[in-house]
Amino acid sequence: MVPPCCYRGTFVASLVECEPEVMSMAQVRRRIVVHGQVQGVFFRDGSQREAERRGLTGWVRNRADGTVEVAVQGNADAVDAFARWAEQGPSAADVNAVDVEDEAPIDGESRFEVR
Repeated sequence: MVPPCCYRGTFVASLVECEPEVMSMAQVRRRIVVHGQVQGVFFRDGSQREAERRGLTGWVRNRADGTVEVAVQGNADAVDAFARWAEQGPSAADVNAVDVEDEAPIDGESRFEVR
């Protein structure tokens, strides 16, 4: 059994019992790998701007295989919107594929950084 939690003064057994607005406020983290012509086109800078605009934390980096890797964390709606943005990226990018995996949120992360 899941121990009860308290949200806005109401005890609930789990977030599953909470209202939809509570679910969208739950912190999620996703690892996103973007394939295509995504390096040298300001994908990392664009990712940082997009993440900060949506109030997300995490990081972005170029990988040796030519992909861009992003770890992004925040409320589910904002993370989903970021993932949709990554499917297009900045105007100079040519995205072929995007891999998205769920991860456990990290406590204490306070900003989004370019690595």
